This record gives sequence, structure tokens and C-alpha cells, in this order.
Amino acid sequence: MSEERPTSDPAAEVHEEGATDADAWATACAEDLAAEKARRHSDQGPPPGSAADELRRLVDTVADRLSGLQSPLLGGLAGPAAQQAVRQVVQQAKAAVEPVLERNPDVFDHLAAAGNELLAAYRSAVHNQERRWTTGASGPKGEGTDGPGRGEDGGPGERIDLD
Repeated sequence: MSEERPTSDPAAEVHEEGATDADAWATACAEDLAAEKARRHSDQGPPPGSAADELRRLVDTVADRLSGLQSPLLGGLAGPAAQQAVRQVVQQAKAAVEPVLERNPDVFDHLAAAGNELLAAYRSAVHNQERRWTTGASGPKGEGTDGPGRGEDGGPGERIDLD
């Protein structure tokens, strides 16, 4: 008996080459995307943490700035005493904030999300109002008047009947 050799099918070879090309293309795209993400990450710095962590960093930064602040208004005599008072206030503020952050870290994330939603709603309202202000002066084409109460002189003022 004879051994049969598998016959080579040209259509199968083309399909395999197409699959290899598609895989190579997908791999190259994934590598490019990963490189672009890494580049953007290095440009922007580390991603922000939770809202509680951000608040901790803010409190620490403000505390450092206030502790190092030299007041020229107080002069040389009151300077050290004023700095000590500032340090004490900063330490009390940190002591008050830290337990709240520890107990309720999710609350700050929720408040941050709510703040973002309020900001988006405010921007939308302002954008719509500005659009009305900029396009509201021109009415539909073909009207004979500028609108009710407009004077004959065509000025920007509106005529008000006081009688």
C-alpha cells in the first residue's frame, strides 16, 4: 500500500496567508495603540486616584505651603509665634479631615461624580444661552419688521410704551 501525500490546495494557502496577514495587522495595530497610550501617559503624568486620595494630597500641599509661608506683615517678632500657630491649625485640620476620609472614601468619589454632572449641566445651559444670544437677533428671512416694540430708527434699543 502506498502512503498518500496531502495535496496542496492553493485556496487553503491563500486563506492561511490572509489569516497570517490579518493577525500581523492586528498585532501591529495593538502595538501601535499600546505605544501611543504609553506616550500619552508619560506626557500627562500618573492618572488621578480616588477623590479621597486627591483630597489628601490637596490638604498636604496646602499644609506644606501654609507652614512655609513667611508673613512680612507680622514682622520679625511675631513671625515664629505666627508660624507655630499656623502649623497648629494645619495639624488640627489634617486631624479632622483624615478620619472622615478613612470612614467615607466612596462618598468623595460620589461627590466628585455629582460635581462633574453639575458642571456638564451648567456648561450645556451656558452654551445654549450663548447660542440664543448670538443667533437670536436674526429672525426668519422675509419679515418686514425687526419684531414687536422695535423703533423705526433701527437702533438696538426697544421702544416701551409708558401710557
